[in-house]
Amino acid sequence: MSVMTQSVPLVDLTAQYESIRLEIDAAIQSVIARTAFIMGPDVREFEKHFAEYCTSTYAVGVASGTAALELTLRACNIGAGDEVITSAHTFIATAEAISAVGARPVFVEIDPRTYNIDPDAVAAAITPATRAIIPVHIYGQPADMDRIMAIAERHNLAVIEDAAQAHGATWNGKRVGAIGHAACFSFYPGKNLGAYGDAGAVTTNDARIAELVSLLRNHGRHSKYLHDIKGYGERIDTLQAAILLAKLRHLAKWTAHRQRIAARYDELLADLDGEIVLPYVHPAAEAVWHLYVVRTPRRDALLGHLNRSGVGAGIHYPTPLHLQPAYADLGYALGDLPVTEAVADTCLSLPIYPEMTDAQQEYVVATIRSFFDV
Repeated sequence: MSVMTQSVPLVDLTAQYESIRLEIDAAIQSVIARTAFIMGPDVREFEKHFAEYCTSTYAVGVASGTAALELTLRACNIGAGDEVITSAHTFIATAEAISAVGARPVFVEIDPRTYNIDPDAVAAAITPATRAIIPVHIYGQPADMDRIMAIAERHNLAVIEDAAQAHGATWNGKRVGAIGHAACFSFYPGKNLGAYGDAGAVTTNDARIAELVSLLRNHGRHSKYLHDIKGYGERIDTLQAAILLAKLRHLAKWTAHRQRIAARYDELLADLDGEIVLPYVHPAAEAVWHLYVVRTPRRDALLGHLNRSGVGAGIHYPTPLHLQPAYADLGYALGDLPVTEAVADTCLSLPIYPEMTDAQQEYVVATIRSFFDV
């Protein structure tokens, strides 16, 4: 079966901008006109509305998702000699933040269906040095937060949600960002809520964590030249806050579009069972589909076929963190996390974004079907 070649990107930021161009341009122009570039009023306004969106008490804007993780770890007093349990099936920023504060990342297995961190593996990895758990809500589906919070409570551990891919996702009806002791969001341009550069946020119901992150992001100060603690230059840019505030008004609608597209992929690819494994969503979770990830033992060949056909498929993530050269010093070896490694070898991300048309999706599906000759 052959199909006429089209071009379908993995994500289409141009299409999104065109759909809200007037709002975005007005937001940017307003910041420029007021010359309120650093910690301007748009920062406070975005923090207020993002906290409300996440149903958390506080939101603190920072320079990136990585900064959100590092500053939150510091606010939780985690540092040298401490261990932090997390997943190896994630972007390296999750572990980099742990390393940046001097702690040791402890990588554990993932659930073979959801690809989120396995609570049983978390429980088994706890030692006297363990201070925190960072569950990653991978691809936009929350981890099993009930079990993770129960484990943390038993052992007096901090739970820091890595919600970089999960803006608006829920676990048992509760939004991520308000379940753990704190949550860290990335607004990297391709995220479900993306800035036009780097930006991030920390949400929490803990006033102490919010206050410390606020101080740490802005050189440890309350006033211009009075510094209460040693801090960092990790503030969210006012231009990015204004852009995010404009885009936040559309996030619920965009999420609904993503959910519709994911459901349609499920339907259109259902008969390829045996060739590809479709995503599984836990009954307690509402996924927001940052990525739509299938698995197939013929992943690399299918990826090449899709890319040659103009389909921007990708891999998230091909090399687990425990096998990254940067973490060779931790002593992990191939075979230590077999589920994680199997997922890394077979996962494939298909295009999904709110502006994706039915025709574009049908072309992606037709291209996949042509590969399997069905």
